[in-house]
Amino acid sequence: MSLRTKFFAMTYDRQIAGAEKAGLHAFRERLLAGASGDVIEIGGGTGLNLSCYEPAVRSLTITEPQPPMLRRLEGNVRARRPDAKVLRAPAEDLPFDDDSFDVAVSTLVLCGVDDQPRALRELRRVLRPGGRLLFIEHLRSGDPGTARLQDRLNWLNRLVVCCDCNRPTLDSIRAAGFTVTQVEHTELPKAPPFVRPAVLGSATVPAAAPRAPQDG
Repeated sequence: MSLRTKFFAMTYDRQIAGAEKAGLHAFRERLLAGASGDVIEIGGGTGLNLSCYEPAVRSLTITEPQPPMLRRLEGNVRARRPDAKVLRAPAEDLPFDDDSFDVAVSTLVLCGVDDQPRALRELRRVLRPGGRLLFIEHLRSGDPGTARLQDRLNWLNRLVVCCDCNRPTLDSIRAAGFTVTQVEHTELPKAPPFVRPAVLGSATVPAAAPRAPQDG
């Protein structure tokens, strides 16, 4: 466990507080109003989504791979959502059976996973047929000039907030076998210009279709 990882976990809520107040929390509320049934959230961080889940959520499972974040998440879950299950697991290797959940949630996580395609295949695997992926993610801009700026400054983004700002996340969701059913192109509030391009949306697992091939 690196000092950088500990520092990032310790300061994360303060780093993102301005964006939350400027509209990011409202994005979370709007997105998660559609969550119901058995829900898995990957990369739960410190638990910023906890207050956004409504009574239609029957069960809530939250994964987080980093121990410093996990400790903060566990404390917030005890205080705010004690019925939720929390465990340490990377998005690329979820310890659940196929077809375990109705809804999967990813908010500002797919930018930082080690292997984005594999993480998305795992989410598709654990979702039931017809299950939904709800997401808020920043991604590579469709504007060529902004995309070039993202490429040049991605090293800085990785250094400061431990993620890539230039991933083709929406294309990756489709490539993993999801059908994107709703997408809103927007901007992350209070973010540097090269990090602002973002999407808020949902995608579904086809009700009767072969699964994407797994690694191995």
